[in-house]
Amino acid sequence: MKKFITRLALVFSVLIAGLYLTDTDYILKAVQTVYLQGNTTASIDDYPFFENKTVKIGKSKSWPLHKNYNKIPATEKLLELHKAQGTVAYMIIKNDSILFESYFDGYEENSKSNSFSMAKSYVSGMLGKAIMDGYIKSINQPVSDFFPQYKEGLAAKVTVGDLASMASGSSWEESYYSPFTITTRAYYGKELEKTILGLKTVDVPGKSFKYASGDTQLLAMILEKATGKKMYNYLSESFWIPLESENEALWQIDSEANDMVKAYCCIATNAKDFARFGKLYKDHGKWNGKQVLDSTFVAKSIKPRFEESPHYGYGWWLRKTEDKSFFMMEGHLGQCVIVEPEDNIIIVRLGNAKASFGNNPYNGDINTYIEEAYKMLPNDQQAQP
Repeated sequence: MKKFITRLALVFSVLIAGLYLTDTDYILKAVQTVYLQGNTTASIDDYPFFENKTVKIGKSKSWPLHKNYNKIPATEKLLELHKAQGTVAYMIIKNDSILFESYFDGYEENSKSNSFSMAKSYVSGMLGKAIMDGYIKSINQPVSDFFPQYKEGLAAKVTVGDLASMASGSSWEESYYSPFTITTRAYYGKELEKTILGLKTVDVPGKSFKYASGDTQLLAMILEKATGKKMYNYLSESFWIPLESENEALWQIDSEANDMVKAYCCIATNAKDFARFGKLYKDHGKWNGKQVLDSTFVAKSIKPRFEESPHYGYGWWLRKTEDKSFFMMEGHLGQCVIVEPEDNIIIVRLGNAKASFGNNPYNGDINTYIEEAYKMLPNDQQAQP
């Protein structure tokens, strides 16, 4: 037994040494935070395993409650979906008042949960804010103004707007379940800027949509250069304080030494504060009568950039039916903030899983979250989605 343990220890030592020699030691962090926790991918409550920086609040204000608050029960279909997909928060906001909210699995209204890629909508909004503040000229400003690595070849054509609309033509490949992908390296590694600057421009920029978290990360690196401010501070100053958020948020960073936020993901907060950003865009960038974000930028963000990709604008997912137009923040495992401005409705869902959607660009459960929410509206306010 002693010899077996010694040999086993030697094998593990060689494996670990191999990971460091091949620059894949980030896999050790993945094993600790995923596999040893009984998961197969990142989870909504994994943020305590990482370094985080605080997104501070100012004077906060609670959402008002609708006159029919929680009087209409959740539909059976919705309850079944919540159970099947591990929903932890579900909320319907109608006419800027909370009509319905429910929490599950030990979560409550102030519990923090990982945004995953819903963070991309915030970063796109911060681009609009940086343009409004005069730090960036326009969405057409070239990336090469900030990073000289982008001065030659196809890379010279990449603009900040291309990054916000996922049209940079980069070599980034989106993959969440293999330990050897750039997506996994970015999430668990400690040198995020180095990882992103190692990407190549392989397709003509500005021509088509290709979902790439690396685009959002590079955009954040540009925003920090342009503003001279850390992303978590600029988010606080630009939106968290002006939108009267009730809770401080946490934004994961790659390491204390490098202090680079994982901009493509990983803002931890609650359903009520996530909903505020949806309301800001619903109201054309205004909050309490003040123009927090330029209305022209907002309008551009929630329309498709490319005709062949009608499901994406600038940092926002889009869904159109015969008579309704939804824009959405979406994230891994089915995080979503769904907005229909004409009906003045915001739906928030946070949780542990989502249906596989194959070639469908949306979270596979989005239709159900929308349809069941509309069924729960008071009779005098119902309109079928």
